[in-house]
Amino acid sequence: MKTQRRYTLKALAAAAAVTTFGLTGLSAQAADTIKVGVLHSLSGTMAISETVLKDTVLMAIDEINAKGGVLGKKLEPVVVDPASNWPLFAEKAKQLLTQDKVAVVFGCWTSVSRKSVLPVFEEQNGLLFYPVQYEGEELSKNVFYTGAAPNQQAIPAVEYLMSKDGGSAKRFVLLGTDYVYPRTTNKILRAFLKSKGIADADIMEEYTPFGHSDYQTIIANIKKFASAGKKTAVVSTINGDSNVPFYKELGNAGLKATDVPVVAFSVGEEELRGVDTKPLVGHLAAWNYFMSIKSPANTEFTKKWAAYAKAKNIPGHKDKPLTNDPMEATYIGINMWKQAVEKAKTTDVDAVIKAMAGQTFKAPSGITSKMDEKNHHLHKSVFIGEVKADGQFNVVWKTPGPVKAQPWSPYIPENKGKKDEPDGKTKM
Repeated sequence: MKTQRRYTLKALAAAAAVTTFGLTGLSAQAADTIKVGVLHSLSGTMAISETVLKDTVLMAIDEINAKGGVLGKKLEPVVVDPASNWPLFAEKAKQLLTQDKVAVVFGCWTSVSRKSVLPVFEEQNGLLFYPVQYEGEELSKNVFYTGAAPNQQAIPAVEYLMSKDGGSAKRFVLLGTDYVYPRTTNKILRAFLKSKGIADADIMEEYTPFGHSDYQTIIANIKKFASAGKKTAVVSTINGDSNVPFYKELGNAGLKATDVPVVAFSVGEEELRGVDTKPLVGHLAAWNYFMSIKSPANTEFTKKWAAYAKAKNIPGHKDKPLTNDPMEATYIGINMWKQAVEKAKTTDVDAVIKAMAGQTFKAPSGITSKMDEKNHHLHKSVFIGEVKADGQFNVVWKTPGPVKAQPWSPYIPENKGKKDEPDGKTKM
């Protein structure tokens, strides 16, 4: 009996030793990689826009790993799906930071998702790279904003519409999805238009919920508003898959760009994929990058993406590869983060934040993109493109060079005196 007990104890001890060795091996293996969180909606209303950003992060990680990784370690992506569910974004962000122990997160599209995760990143001292144009009015030490602030997209677009080249618009329809980004952007645009002498009676403002699909009444109202005799333009901050029925209805109603031009801030090459673009020729989008831009860096970027999409069998892109502005912003962000980690010689968040100041990267848009030394935003060129029959954009206007972001819009009086840099506490 004693012999059997001794044998059992020895067997248990041996099993424990194997288990311990196995776990040690696993933890050593984990220490040999740097985990990178990917927080984009792969389902729900925002999947149309966000899925491709997940793939852009994975492409950049493959590319970095092929060149030896970062600090001698391979990057290991941890992909989660917050499913266009705003509270779920916060839960998934916490999971990435506290359970998966990621060094950095690339994610979010809508401002409501960003604002949902912001307290988590600040409580956990995590690091988020946010790649989409937004309304400004925020600065956090834990976020780098690689998309445009309003003065890098919305304001120049409306200035263009008011110019002779843009059609000399005198009446404006501010149409958006009902959440913080469109409402705040339109608050800024209304103040801007007022400063240019546009009366409230010449501004129509309308919002629809996420996932809205019936734009018949709204398009009819726009036609009625435009029939007053003054040149009218639509500024669209519609987000997600609602853009497809909106543009389809625009085409059905015969609302041509020569009659009422629409400039969109959340519609690019990817969103137009499922739309017949022939009736939409001449309508506009304002971004800081278009796939059609001719530059050596963009030729390289689009070729890389086409090869990656084919190799990974990415739906849609394997046959018709498209690149867009948030993809470029994502790509710039992960490469700048890599450079900052190498400069800091650590993935420690505070050290990386410090090393991010002034980072530069040769962007596909053709400029050398620079992270501002203080305000956590990129200096970006602004482009306005016209929709072509093939769903691409023809650039009709651009800034002479990169524009420094203004997170605090000068058109909001309460912003006077606000500092252009984070102080460790979120300003909103």
